[in-house]
Amino acid sequence: MTRRSLFALATAGLAGQQKDPPVKKNDLYNIPADLPVPVDDGACQHLVGMQVPAITLMSTANQRVNMAEAARQRTVVYGYPRTGKPGAAIPKGWDAIPGARGCTPETCSFRDHYKQLRELKTQVFGLSTQTPEYQQEVVERLHLPFAILSDADFSFTNALRLPTFEFEGVRLLKRLTLILSNGKIEKVFYPVFPPDKHAEEVVAWLAGHAQAN
Repeated sequence: MTRRSLFALATAGLAGQQKDPPVKKNDLYNIPADLPVPVDDGACQHLVGMQVPAITLMSTANQRVNMAEAARQRTVVYGYPRTGKPGAAIPKGWDAIPGARGCTPETCSFRDHYKQLRELKTQVFGLSTQTPEYQQEVVERLHLPFAILSDADFSFTNALRLPTFEFEGVRLLKRLTLILSNGKIEKVFYPVFPPDKHAEEVVAWLAGHAQAN
């Protein structure tokens, strides 16, 4: 069989395969109404009061952030599985995983409430196990005023025993939010749902638990 015949055969095979349609840009910013609601499986019960380990994570600001040092002041760290990109298909089965869908809307929500969070004397970081290079796209596209932290080697996730799940052979962080202060984990939000309203929930909690100057 000639090279031309092999190429034609391969092309025909690919043409016969059904591909996931590319996601529309606006779909990344919306939360489907029929998503399954996550339930508390107890995976974060051990976290409140834990000392934040002196683990350094790379941020999208091209800075190394020592988490123990960051935790000296009140800090919100919202963790999420992964963000998608416009034009890339949403994998089949993703929306069926409770708590998986909604990373971009959640990030937009923290962006939109950033001023209120800063007025509450709180710094903000996103957190995922994606690489800083991948995370940089969402920072630029969404015009984020805060940095995203990369735990691509799971050093922070493993040290705190944060809940994770696997999808298509890839380990991902479950959606949760940590509020750090005085070197410890002060508050944990888990599970988080709906993600696009979560920043409002965090702002309300912080406003009701103001720290003394």
